[in-house]
Amino acid sequence: MTVDCLRADHCGFYGYAWPTTPFLDSLASESIVVPTAVVAGAPTYYSLPPMFASRMPLALGRDVVGLAPDEDTLATTLRQTGYATAAFTAANPYISRRFGYDQGFDVFRDFLDFDESATAVADSMKSPANASLSGKINRWLKRSAQVAGLSRLYDELYFQYCVRLAAPPVQSIDSLRKYPSADAVIGSSESWLASLGSRPFFLWIHLMDAHFPYYPPAVALQEFSGRQPLPRQVRYLNEYWNRSDLDARRLQRYKHAVTDLYDSGIRWVDTGIARLVSFLRSSNRWDDCVFALTADHGEEFLEHGRRYHAPVSLAEEIVHVPLLIRVPGQRSVERRAPHRTEAASPPPTKLVFSHLHLAPTLLEILDVPPPPSFQGTSLWTRLQPDAVVKAAVINEHGDLAIAECVFGCTNPLHTETLLSPRLLSVRDCRYKLVIRLEPGAVEELYDLRSDAREQTPLTGDGDGTAAIRCRLLRAAAEHMQRTSTAKLANARLRTLMRDLRLRLQE
Repeated sequence: MTVDCLRADHCGFYGYAWPTTPFLDSLASESIVVPTAVVAGAPTYYSLPPMFASRMPLALGRDVVGLAPDEDTLATTLRQTGYATAAFTAANPYISRRFGYDQGFDVFRDFLDFDESATAVADSMKSPANASLSGKINRWLKRSAQVAGLSRLYDELYFQYCVRLAAPPVQSIDSLRKYPSADAVIGSSESWLASLGSRPFFLWIHLMDAHFPYYPPAVALQEFSGRQPLPRQVRYLNEYWNRSDLDARRLQRYKHAVTDLYDSGIRWVDTGIARLVSFLRSSNRWDDCVFALTADHGEEFLEHGRRYHAPVSLAEEIVHVPLLIRVPGQRSVERRAPHRTEAASPPPTKLVFSHLHLAPTLLEILDVPPPPSFQGTSLWTRLQPDAVVKAAVINEHGDLAIAECVFGCTNPLHTETLLSPRLLSVRDCRYKLVIRLEPGAVEELYDLRSDAREQTPLTGDGDGTAAIRCRLLRAAAEHMQRTSTAKLANARLRTLMRDLRLRLQE
């Protein structure tokens, strides 16, 4: 199960004090909770190939997104082994058939036919009709405000007019939701599971309840916060948070209220997982199930002055995600005491688990050999509680986790942004190097043990900083050579041909 935008530090089993994940917290007692799991790319279109194909997101080239035709994945491998396979994903267009994610699945439902009534509501809140008299008056007022130095006042008045007066009335939060909620997606999954009998299965569920716009069901808001805000108040918070004319200081006003909406979405995911597990128990399947929960990336709430998860940052609030693996009979790892924290990550541990290793790890748990094309390796033995301690003694620096994306590529369908510079981070158990690969680029090095929020890059050569920087830069260079596009030329060509055919059809 993958949950879009789920930060590790907003889960109770990672120490979050607010009640976002009561069921998962109880499940964690019989699961392995990986303290430091790191995505190999962000956002979604860069994070999913490492998870499913154990292949770095830019290994086919910066201009290629998604899975390659006929690429070996976790799903294709398990189907070839005899598993029934199905995927139910909550209307995220970047993990659709368009990008090859249906490969290996007997049943693939992406919910892209979801009734987007919320889109119509949101569109109605945009600028009034430009051709009308009111539109002409509005443009005149805007020009006049700019001349008079009153642009900020105009922006505020115009926003309040759009959201309070021009917007149509809203009857419920559900009518505003852009994506199907967890109960709809999990309900379809249960129907599929009920049809299988005793056949072994691989099920992938991707949920969007924590994704912006934050419109959790009213019952989730009430369960999480103890109150039930009016739908128009929830809409106002989302519209205010989405304003492009405000800086972080002014957005700070509603940060906690917006975060409550985000957390309530997580709470609804937790409720859905409890329902799914109850179904599996009643079907006598749960005791034979391996269950894995993680996220494609996190979410920003002004930690570095930004919102959402655009590919302009690989900060810990984006790359550090939960990873819970429940294997029947497996002992759990020791967890930290709950605490309310604003930090982007908990104190680093010796084992850094990259999503590049997730698919081969799950296959080893199932005693299924991984395809030779996988770039990652299984870390299952390292995840045993005793093995983690032994590995820490053997390797002082722990493991490296590399994440990458194309800087500023907020929509992979806009081909002009696909060849922007590569943004790369290299992280071990303590230090993290972030560099944008372009002429004149300056890398930033952080000590996550003393600076978990990544506010103050290390400078100079004190405490061996130069040697640490050199070691991580060398790892970045080796990564670039190891994942050279030339080694995957055939897969790259197949993907480019697929994309060309789709563009010609459009």
